[in-house]
Amino acid sequence: MSTVTRENIGLLNDKIIVKIEKSDYLPSFEKSLKDYGKKANIPGFRKGMVPTSLIKKMYGNSVFTDEVLKTVEKKLTDYMSKEQLEIFAQPLPLPENDASKINFVQPDDYSFAFEVGLKPAFTLPDLSSLTPTRYQIIITDEMLNDEIERLRQKNGNMTEPGVVASDDNVLNVSFQETDAEGIVLEGSQPKDNSLLVKYFSPAIRPTLLGKKDGDEFNIQLLTAFEEKERGWILQDLGLNKESHSDAEKYFKLVISKVGLLEKAMLDETFFKKVYPGKEISSETEFRDVVKKDMGDQWKAQTSNNLQHTLYHELLDKTRVEFPESFLKRWLLNGGEKPKTPEEVENEFPAFSNALKWNLITDKIVTENSIEVTPEDIKEAARKQLFSYLGGLPQGDEQPWVEEYVAKMMQDRRFVEETYQNQRTNKMLQWIETQVNPVDKDITAEDFNKLNEEHQHHHHE
Repeated sequence: MSTVTRENIGLLNDKIIVKIEKSDYLPSFEKSLKDYGKKANIPGFRKGMVPTSLIKKMYGNSVFTDEVLKTVEKKLTDYMSKEQLEIFAQPLPLPENDASKINFVQPDDYSFAFEVGLKPAFTLPDLSSLTPTRYQIIITDEMLNDEIERLRQKNGNMTEPGVVASDDNVLNVSFQETDAEGIVLEGSQPKDNSLLVKYFSPAIRPTLLGKKDGDEFNIQLLTAFEEKERGWILQDLGLNKESHSDAEKYFKLVISKVGLLEKAMLDETFFKKVYPGKEISSETEFRDVVKKDMGDQWKAQTSNNLQHTLYHELLDKTRVEFPESFLKRWLLNGGEKPKTPEEVENEFPAFSNALKWNLITDKIVTENSIEVTPEDIKEAARKQLFSYLGGLPQGDEQPWVEEYVAKMMQDRRFVEETYQNQRTNKMLQWIETQVNPVDKDITAEDFNKLNEEHQHHHHE
């Protein structure tokens, strides 16, 4: 009869010894041999009529070893389940184990030892004592006017006057690299692009007035565009926006078409197109709706910022002890790919932080009955589809939408990833309701700078 014993060998680190007797595995060994005999295809014998002695000779040792190890594994699993052991990763077989000693010619009692890392008990900080900053974006008149102009352009009509008359003209052009004298470089291929005249630097714009379809002109990127627009152009041309030498390159531009985007009029037709289903009859009402819409969009970003802050607050203020020696040994040999000791040491801080966050998440989710339902995952699939389409389509109840959702629900990877994301999002949203944030007004520019600094800091 098998026995399982356990002893502590370090902080949250136990050794489990599984001892099995012949009676624990011999019956299953004999059964497996019979099954092999029924299925074996051996020349000279009818299927199912192969002598047991031959089966033993051909497969006995491997089948015997498999049955011994399967029995050990089952006894270990049953023990951990009965004792309700919460462990990290998987049990590590100890070096003292030697499967080569298993010999079906002389069945014996066997003993195998494993090392486990136990999950720690810990206490979360008092969430009500946390006072993170919750930013409120100031929607300025300039921001509101810019957004309305963007909506007017997006919903406007493109005409083709054929001649550049203002900064608002759109140029369809091809870029072809040249030398400083304007001679096209050998092997240079034209690359098409479309850009507004206002994207060019103030010094260049006046020279473009009067240009027509088919005209061409030469530029140097460094002088033709200011920094922000130059970055876009460099990326569009497949160049490095951070490279000064790339910015110094020369190009010939050939105008294939001069267009003009006539902005939509601020009338009820435009209001309905932007916000179908809403009764908006005046520019004042439209501005109020756009401002609220902008506020909601920024609120999602400030909520992400708050959740990011809470993530770090919880990591910093939750004390969790780990079986470090076990986890490092597991990282060394227990993963899909063995690592070097140097790799383990370098990766362990990030690895332990991820483990810590998983423990915190599991504790909050379990203790507060936070659930992710199939409908939550379906809704995430719908939102993913709508984001691909650039927004919420009309009649999202159409059959093709639900067909897409049904297809995504069959994608195991999508479902698992979405489940984890939804679980984390719901947990963070719940935490937001438990803390006492301090509201602070901030400009959009300062908020973006703040986020850039955070990202830079965490990528160092």
